[in-house]
Amino acid sequence: MGRLLEHHSKQLFKEMGIAVPSYEVATSEDEAQEAARRIGKPVVIKALVPVGKRGKAGAIKFADTPQEAALRAGELLGITVRHFPVEKVLVEEKLDVAQEWYLSITYDKNKQLPVIIASTRGGVDVEELSRSYPAEMVIHQVDPFEGLPGFRAREIWADLGVGGKLLGAAGALLSKLYATFDRYDAYLLEVNPLVVTTGGELVAAAAVMSVDDSAMYRQPRLADMVQLGSERAWRPLTELEKKMVEVNESDPYRGTARYTEMPGGDIGFMCGGGGGSLLCFDTLVSLGGRPANYSEVGGNPPEAKVYGLTKGILSKPGVKGLFVAHNITNNTQVDVLARGIIRALKDLNIDPVTFPVVVREAGVNDAVARELFTAAGVEYYGDEVTLTEACARMVARMKEVYGEGGRP
Repeated sequence: MGRLLEHHSKQLFKEMGIAVPSYEVATSEDEAQEAARRIGKPVVIKALVPVGKRGKAGAIKFADTPQEAALRAGELLGITVRHFPVEKVLVEEKLDVAQEWYLSITYDKNKQLPVIIASTRGGVDVEELSRSYPAEMVIHQVDPFEGLPGFRAREIWADLGVGGKLLGAAGALLSKLYATFDRYDAYLLEVNPLVVTTGGELVAAAAVMSVDDSAMYRQPRLADMVQLGSERAWRPLTELEKKMVEVNESDPYRGTARYTEMPGGDIGFMCGGGGGSLLCFDTLVSLGGRPANYSEVGGNPPEAKVYGLTKGILSKPGVKGLFVAHNITNNTQVDVLARGIIRALKDLNIDPVTFPVVVREAGVNDAVARELFTAAGVEYYGDEVTLTEACARMVARMKEVYGEGGRP
């Protein structure tokens, strides 16, 4: 999934007719001061980073004057919030708050349906809402073929005790939010808080939006707003990780090729099978190996995707070996895997005799894969060898070639 920064989310909200505070983006103290001056009201300064709970992290501040806005922006710019550096801040008008509500739309993974979560008690985590205030929360699953009729949107708020003109406004806002969710192939839309101002207006004071990166081909206008794969990242993606996301998305409907770069390390890691890949990674480490990355490949990817992932894994500086393994339960065609890997090795002029490559595969067409790997000089094992034994062989090969210290 790909997350949008808040100003992009609010831009889309505004276009859909959802009220948001006046805002500007600033990259310096001077820009923050000028933005606050143009807004002409007390402002909120927010770190523009793709993480939640910024308030708890001290990444949201308030300022009554443009001069104070500059000071508060200076306190945020350059810091790191949950591993993400703050390079921009959002400067937006401070609302006159009468009430804070909560509203989100996401997917119920069990029912595989869109689900709306609404509450008239906002400003707190949804987990805390569900534990502490279950009676003040409505959870409504949406039939995607029916959509969200206006009367149903009003019913959700009526069940929370909202009435009068506010009920009509709340129902209309929810209908617009669901239309946004549907139009942009969103995976998550969250407004917390949804503010009821002292003037009785409903304003999306904070916005979180994530979209399905597999649907990006239908959302060309979001290309500059969304960083693919960012929803799974706990830190900014490296340049190599970004390239591997592009490799994975080059054919989003066949197979997965995920890549996470690790600090240091000298063993390129390319495994699959969920628990099997975790087992291999931990086993390599326990035996003294140093994986340079964690990579899952499975779901029967095409040769081009395997080739791109292999080249990416081997392109990281310091990588001096390659370990490939799948469990027998994996449905990947092993011969296709072999062709992609061998092609990458040849293109990079890697000699498996002097550059350790250990492959342990089992599954569809593994006999053909054995012939291909063996002909290319790659050390290959089938299911006569366990994953653990294959890991031990990889560590041994690294020592044979580079010595105990890992140097040639």
